[in-house]
Amino acid sequence: MTPADVISLAVDETGDPPLRPLPPEAAELLHTLNAPPRLVAHLRAVHEVAAQLLDRLARECPALEVDRDAVLFGAATHDIGKALHPAELSGPGAEHEEAGRALLLAHGVPARLARFAGTHASWDAPEAGVDDLLVSLADKIWKNKRVPALEDLVVARLAGAGGRPVWEAFLRLDEVLTDIGEDAGRRLAYQMSHPVTRGGGL
Repeated sequence: MTPADVISLAVDETGDPPLRPLPPEAAELLHTLNAPPRLVAHLRAVHEVAAQLLDRLARECPALEVDRDAVLFGAATHDIGKALHPAELSGPGAEHEEAGRALLLAHGVPARLARFAGTHASWDAPEAGVDDLLVSLADKIWKNKRVPALEDLVVARLAGAGGRPVWEAFLRLDEVLTDIGEDAGRRLAYQMSHPVTRGGGL
């Protein structure tokens, strides 16, 4: 796979499932790194889910203060460290987290945006803000993985911002996540159709 192919994979129409193009800055970074195809496919799937999540929450809880562009960039780059640790594309590992943050910083990405690469798996940290929680949530819901402790933290933010009872915020978020989760099979199939290695091996 050539760097030009990376740009195409990052921004071209996908067909089934339909996925929004990655932000230009993220696509350019993946191009520069000649990122593995499966990584680019994964980032597109999570970015799409983050966008859907933001759209729905904007309607359900307009008082929730969210930096939309930051969340979308975070979703589009959260696993970028796997370009340096490709074994973690098909197996467990956390080396990509801090490696991703450092990589983004080294390429001139501001710390407030680079942080998501390091925080997406540590959503339970006391300093995690709502933007961090939403990137983490998108990284779960893209494959319809439900994490009650994470969802509870998001529910608390929704209830606090919207002045609603916690139970009502929970029901609304549950409906949103259930709806988005219905397309998980198509997103998984899309990701798995792309090879782990740049040379094409699955």
